[in-house]
Amino acid sequence: MTDSSGHPRLHAVRFWQRVKALTFFLLMIWLLVSFGFAFYARELAGLSVFGWPLPFYMAAQGTTLVYLALIGVYVLVMKKLDALATSEAANEN
Repeated sequence: MTDSSGHPRLHAVRFWQRVKALTFFLLMIWLLVSFGFAFYARELAGLSVFGWPLPFYMAAQGTTLVYLALIGVYVLVMKKLDALATSEAANEN
C-alpha cells in the first residue's frame, strides 16, 4: 500500500479517511441514542409508542433496534468502500 518512495498511496489514505468518517458518524448516533433518551427521559415521557411511554419503549426495545441498524449500515457501507478501494487500486496499477 505504499508507492516506491515509501509514502502511502492516495487511494489507501482516502479509504481510511472514509472509514474514520463513517465510524465517527455512527458513534455519534450511538452516543445520542444511548445518552440522549436517558438524559431527556422526563421530557419525553409524554410521548407514547404503541401505548407505552417513549422512554420505556426506547429502553426496552428501541435502542437495541437502533444498535442493530447501525451495525447493518456499517456493514453495507464498508462493503461499498471495500469495493471502491479495490477498484481504485486496480485502476492505479
